[in-house]
Amino acid sequence: MTRSRILIVGGSLGGLFAATLLHRAGFDVTVYERSTHGLEGRGAGLVAQHEVFAMLREAGFDHLARIGVTADERVFLDHEGRIIQRQQTPQMQLSWDMLFRSFRKLLPHERYVGGRRITAVTQDAAGATVHFVDGGAERADLVIGADGIGSMVRGAVAGPESHPAYVGYATWRGLVPEMQVPKKAAETLFGRFAFYDTQGSHMLGYLVAGPDGATTEGKRRYNWVWYRRYDAQALGDLLTDIDGRRQEHSLAPGRVRPEVVADLRANAQTLLPPAFAQALLAEPRPFLHAIFDYAAPRMVNGRIALMGDAAFVARPHTAMGVAKAAADAFALRDALTRHGDMNSALAAYEVVRAPAGKAVVAYGQRLGQSLNLD
Repeated sequence: MTRSRILIVGGSLGGLFAATLLHRAGFDVTVYERSTHGLEGRGAGLVAQHEVFAMLREAGFDHLARIGVTADERVFLDHEGRIIQRQQTPQMQLSWDMLFRSFRKLLPHERYVGGRRITAVTQDAAGATVHFVDGGAERADLVIGADGIGSMVRGAVAGPESHPAYVGYATWRGLVPEMQVPKKAAETLFGRFAFYDTQGSHMLGYLVAGPDGATTEGKRRYNWVWYRRYDAQALGDLLTDIDGRRQEHSLAPGRVRPEVVADLRANAQTLLPPAFAQALLAEPRPFLHAIFDYAAPRMVNGRIALMGDAAFVARPHTAMGVAKAAADAFALRDALTRHGDMNSALAAYEVVRAPAGKAVVAYGQRLGQSLNLD
């Protein structure tokens, strides 16, 4: 079965992990990514779990596990900016961009096709077909949906009405070059994970590598994340972009309406500790992600399978998104190489990964409740 043709929809880290493992195992693999301009520069710091380290070892990238930005401790601030609690828990953030570039280079150029958006996936008893916006179609023995929270493949597996559910809060984010963070704020925030909690609001921040993977002082970025509670109507207004189009899950940097950014800045100066407020004000183009829960009722339907956030959307508090995708990729590779037929292999994959995915989603829900965000 190792020469079976496999198409992977979605070329972020999860899709790359699966493609790398399957290509090395002898499968005929091609990745289709809808983005035209590529995904580099979109990632921040990655808090790696053991599944990610296992993937790095598998790919021969052990050295990447030692390249990152370390936070020496966790601190919790009060509204005036005083440190009210410390935890000595050193932690390293790897560079998402560096991982993406490294795994992208492992695939031959012709195995990764960008700028091809799909419209549907269909199948029969012998295989599945990916249909593209440009009118083209590609046939394969197996199609894997690694296309994230807004998956187009999901409907072919879990049904057209199976969608992530908004949980009642969203996250504002910024990635600020460290030299642009005011000195006084940097003295409070740099070198540590910093947190501030209040009812319906959760703020955190930490240093991450620069967009080119640089980890030296002066070349890094400060990554801040502000979770805020919004009802469905307010969220719809926030997700209406500068062109007046309502987006489903998120707005990229530069797509948030100026009046919404102005309101965010005003709120920060009132609601946040001074250091966090200054870090937020230093970001000219904040971006927005609504938070969702989703657990697929099934991961496999015939010759179509789901992995990563296409199958299970866990809240980001878990820091398990990339680890979950890595574990899915390993399980797919192992099932497809150990079983003699496709149906048995996919059944084995689902048996292993469905309970794990449901557990991570439930863990994220418990964390959200503990932060008074639900």
